[in-house]
Amino acid sequence: MNQAPHELDRLRTDWARRTFLSKSFAGIGTFALASLLEGKTSLSAGEIPPSDAPWPPLPGIPHFAPKAKRIVHLCMAGGPSHIESLDPKPELDRLDGEPFPESFTAGQQLAQLQGAKLIARKSFAKFRKWGESGIEMSEMFPLTGAHADDLCVIRSMTTEQINHDTAHAFMNTGSIIKGRPCMGSWMLYGLGAETENLPGYVVMTSSGPGAQPVSARQWSAGILPSKFQGVAFQSSGAPVHYIGNPDGICQSTQRQVIDEVQRLNGMLAREVIDPEIETRIAQYEMAFKMQSAVPELADMSTESKETLENYGVKRPGDGSYASNCLLARRLLERGVRFVQLYHRGWDHHRDLESGFTQSALDTDRPTAALLKDLKDRGLLEDTLVLWGGEFGRTPMAQGTGRDHHINAFSVWMAGGGVKGGMTYGSSDELGYAAVENEVPVRSLHATLLHLFGVDHEKLTARFQGLDLKLTGVEPAHVLHDIIS
Repeated sequence: MNQAPHELDRLRTDWARRTFLSKSFAGIGTFALASLLEGKTSLSAGEIPPSDAPWPPLPGIPHFAPKAKRIVHLCMAGGPSHIESLDPKPELDRLDGEPFPESFTAGQQLAQLQGAKLIARKSFAKFRKWGESGIEMSEMFPLTGAHADDLCVIRSMTTEQINHDTAHAFMNTGSIIKGRPCMGSWMLYGLGAETENLPGYVVMTSSGPGAQPVSARQWSAGILPSKFQGVAFQSSGAPVHYIGNPDGICQSTQRQVIDEVQRLNGMLAREVIDPEIETRIAQYEMAFKMQSAVPELADMSTESKETLENYGVKRPGDGSYASNCLLARRLLERGVRFVQLYHRGWDHHRDLESGFTQSALDTDRPTAALLKDLKDRGLLEDTLVLWGGEFGRTPMAQGTGRDHHINAFSVWMAGGGVKGGMTYGSSDELGYAAVENEVPVRSLHATLLHLFGVDHEKLTARFQGLDLKLTGVEPAHVLHDIIS
């Protein structure tokens, strides 16, 4: 994985047939010790970094001046309807209840509506123009709409996957092949980390009506060393379980244990190049530092009553999207590179009006508060905010709801070098397909990397003789028109 040739030669030698037996007994013992201590991350070959040094970027990165330093991905898991949120369709409203024109759908892939009688369904939500820019957005998001002049709304997103798990995988990794790194892992791998006492990539989840499960593979590092994977914080209670010392173990004793484990791991690292052994060294040190950093992070007593009310936090650590948004701001200002919040509440095959209304109510206030908080603290300028789901919903009815849809959906971005107060691309008059400035998921990935100063063609990792990259082998284009 982008190792120097001499390191690859050593790796081959270390695992050659002639050396297997001599290495296996000591190696198995060390693996067992590491497993008992539950470490799993990775350092560059054979090196032990200073304990106070964050992970450095890869050599030569950034490729050019970055506009963003950190990102929060507000993932509306389940697929929020663009018809009810960001893409007004007066013609669809006029066609409500009529057969959906076959000219739009002939030969097209549908999910559960395949072969069914297709009936047009208007939006139950009302739209209005927001801000000086006059962006049309749903009245279901009044507090977010008040930030319209900071938003870039993309109405021409498309994806290749029509089922939830594979669509999430494609949105996160650009592939449905298991073992591919997610975009958070790619960013951490290329850009490094800015904090030494918290993970560089943190994931949190919350739930609402229409909740779909989200697999942990969505924040997997895949073929990259596992120190680049997302760390899932608990939404309820303490963010990290078992962060404190056991009864009778003081901090100095814990430090002695960590030092001894580090010494043993270091001895093996000097003999064998194995990223998963070598980088346990980094994880043990991180875990030790998190014992003080995480309790301070989770202590909301320093937040004002006004701030808690702005986010809609009733009780910090209650598992809500509101609490997660406030914790996300605290993570970002402490140097965490990538924060991903999954709100599992947007899979509305039925009861669209009540389910969508509740999910919008659950997320509008916290999202708007996060934008305002970042802006007030001077962080929005170099913090990229991405809001959206894994796909959209059909403009055709599915009983009282809408089915999965991949030919057109909407997302928005703010901060981090993105132009505010604009829309980009469009879907057709019924919201069925992207017709202007189509944005495939890979082009979204290329643009995200570009904002961080990374050329998506040059950020690669060698695996099984191939140079893998987030944007894959299909064409991907940076959306220069939306960059300030």
